[in-house]
Amino acid sequence: MTSEAVPAQETLGYEQARDELIEVVRRLEAGGTSLEESLALWERGEELAKVCRRWLEGARARLDAALAEEAAQDEDGEE
Repeated sequence: MTSEAVPAQETLGYEQARDELIEVVRRLEAGGTSLEESLALWERGEELAKVCRRWLEGARARLDAALAEEAAQDEDGEE
C-alpha cells in the first residue's frame, strides 16, 4: 500500500482518511497478510482513525459554537 508512507496528519481530509481507513479494514478482514503487514495495516488504521476523530471533533466544536452564537442572538432579540 503506497499510502503507508504518507503520514496521517491534518494534511489528509476527512473523506480521504475515511476512505483509506475503509480499505485498511477491508484488507485486514480479508486476511492473507503476514503478521508484519497486518501490524503495519493496524497501525495505519489507528493513525487514520485519529485523523477522522480530530476532523469530527472539530466539526462538532464548530457546530456547537454556531448553535451557541445563535442562542445568544435569540436571547438578545428577546430583550
